[in-house]
Amino acid sequence: MPTPALTVIEEDKHWWFMSRTRAILKYLDAEVGPAQPGQERMVLDIGGGAGNMAHHLAHFGRVIGIDFSSRPLPMAQRRGLTSFQGAGDALPFPDSSFDLICLLDTVEHIPNELGVFDECLRVLKPGGKVMITVPAFMWLWSYNDVINEHQRRYTATELAQKLEISGFRVKRKSYNNFFVFPLIAGVRLLRPEAPQLDTPLLTEEEEVYQVEMEPTPEPVNTLLHSVGWLEAELVERVSLPFGTSVLCIAEKP
Repeated sequence: MPTPALTVIEEDKHWWFMSRTRAILKYLDAEVGPAQPGQERMVLDIGGGAGNMAHHLAHFGRVIGIDFSSRPLPMAQRRGLTSFQGAGDALPFPDSSFDLICLLDTVEHIPNELGVFDECLRVLKPGGKVMITVPAFMWLWSYNDVINEHQRRYTATELAQKLEISGFRVKRKSYNNFFVFPLIAGVRLLRPEAPQLDTPLLTEEEEVYQVEMEPTPEPVNTLLHSVGWLEAELVERVSLPFGTSVLCIAEKP
């Protein structure tokens, strides 16, 4: 049965975020499954910031967040999330602590990507899963990567190979944003300069931590929500050949 939303935050109303969330939940439903009553699962959200995905990940166990920056943590804690400051390549947790680790548009920010994967392998229990999303294709590099301080973009094959080098067994991988790929790729190539967006990370107020996205007017936003729903149904069944993001779920043997 599909995992329902526990609540809705502002980010969930934007078609891009909700399309990504639907695809993530399809992978997690298939490979992990919602936690059952009395089941003590632990979920680690690396780079979780203010806990914008915690209400979705809570279906799969008790969520703990960690972020390199301390500034979004008060908001995460006000949302009821146990959250720590720390680095993805030096996790402050014992071996075999977690059943699921999520790196949702996180690892592309971190210079030592293999160090992050090694740490994930260490703190996962045997049979535990890591769920990853990253931006796709270096030739799509744009102002959005610059303001988000990305280190790189990936192909699905490259991400899978790096996970396997670290000792993971890849279970599923696919591209996401398949249907809108021609439009987004065209915009990236024809309009390389930045629109007027604030930093996606922080404002002057410590409690504000919200990823900036160019607003999508109605009815286009609703239409793209529908496209994202259709794509999530496909991702559940097949691996899509291209898109603007990569989804991958892997297992610790």
